Amino acid sequence: MPIIGTFILPHPPIILPGIGRGEEKQIQKTIDSYHEVARRIKDLAPETMVITSPHSVMYADYIHISPGERAAGDMRQFRAPDIAVKAVYDTGFVRALEEMALIAGIPAGTQGERSAALDHGTMLPLMFINEQYKDYKLVRTGLSDLSMADHYRFGMCIRAAAEKSGKKVVLIASGDLSHKVRAEGPYGYAEEGVQFDREITEAMAAGDFMRFLTFTPEFAEKAAECGLRSCVIMAGALDGLDVEAELLSYEGTFGVGYGVASFIPGGVNPERHFLDQYLQQKSERLSGIKSGEDAFVRLARYSVEHFVTTGKRAELPDSLPEDMLSNRAGVFVSLKKFGNLRGCIGTISPVTKCVAEEILRNAVSSCSEDPRFDKVRPDELAELVYSVDVLSPAEPISSKKELDVKRYGIIVSSGHKRGLLLPNLEGVDTVDEQVSIASQKAGIRPGEDISLERFEVVRHN
Repeated sequence: MPIIGTFILPHPPIILPGIGRGEEKQIQKTIDSYHEVARRIKDLAPETMVITSPHSVMYADYIHISPGERAAGDMRQFRAPDIAVKAVYDTGFVRALEEMALIAGIPAGTQGERSAALDHGTMLPLMFINEQYKDYKLVRTGLSDLSMADHYRFGMCIRAAAEKSGKKVVLIASGDLSHKVRAEGPYGYAEEGVQFDREITEAMAAGDFMRFLTFTPEFAEKAAECGLRSCVIMAGALDGLDVEAELLSYEGTFGVGYGVASFIPGGVNPERHFLDQYLQQKSERLSGIKSGEDAFVRLARYSVEHFVTTGKRAELPDSLPEDMLSNRAGVFVSLKKFGNLRGCIGTISPVTKCVAEEILRNAVSSCSEDPRFDKVRPDELAELVYSVDVLSPAEPISSKKELDVKRYGIIVSSGHKRGLLLPNLEGVDTVDEQVSIASQKAGIRPGEDISLERFEVVRHN
């Protein structure tokens, strides 16, 4: 039997009287919507309830499914240890879900549990539901830093496991929205937070799951969202189906967006295979990016793809521009995936005989030697976006007044320690920030005597 209902629910601990102590009355619409969802779940009478929670065990490249036969948790981290929940897990469904994820090639399973205790993103929905309905078993999963497409596919695996089990299954996507919708909130204000909540609640009301997939990572990060991946998993569980969508409420009283929505699946609708549409759009976008790459970036891409697929370093191809072969310079190669940095390695001054060889060398280092990241895998190659920075010779300066974060990169030195930061980086808006970050990279402590150099770059992307 397929999924019989899905719901998006926030998880503010303050909603509980024992924690809110009267403050919960300020989000009464959310409370009322929670009770309505509990009533609807009671009417659906599911045998299994799947909850995806941002606060369960989380890994960068693995979606964790809680193992075992039962679990419990309490609200002691919110100074309310007497508020507690117990749950019995559906072990058969968990096995089926692991099997479906393995078949789909999604890294997900029950390995690596760091804490068996239920998290508040799971407990809050259960507390309201249990007031009206308890005749179910639980499946709890976390989220990950895997792509939105992988989370959508994991939702499709949940659907496949539900169909294999033959049970009536309800899925709850636990997650708050933006944490930056009011200046007086604990996380401050960002315009992107208000925009994110407006757009995602519009998508909820319309059942527009394509919108869930197309928020850029940069935008979602600026909005400080919590539950987007939960929503994407839910969308995957309803892939190719009509839905009766209803936004029950939205509030941002405490500076965090709380949205409650209901989605009841209907008949098959081929136009709602959103993953296929999303991948087609992404393929077209990447093709457009590749078609606009100049010789510098094409060479970096060629170097990475050759190394990752063969394990060998590429030779210089024919027909490169003369200036890449006759000039020498330091070069940095940067890789991004879904808008996030995936690798960046470079040389301050040249170590090879020409810029082209510098690119070949540093592109391999970026994809395989950046200590902040795992080596790039073959399945990631199509997702990578490249930039190449060719550095001018560095020149010493006597004052920070001679710097400009948009125009100049900097080198900060103290003794044998030396740190570099490229110019015109997102999120680096002042010279002081630039100097501080470069110093941290070099391991230079505040108060140490430093010398400064500046350089310009020609950026290719």
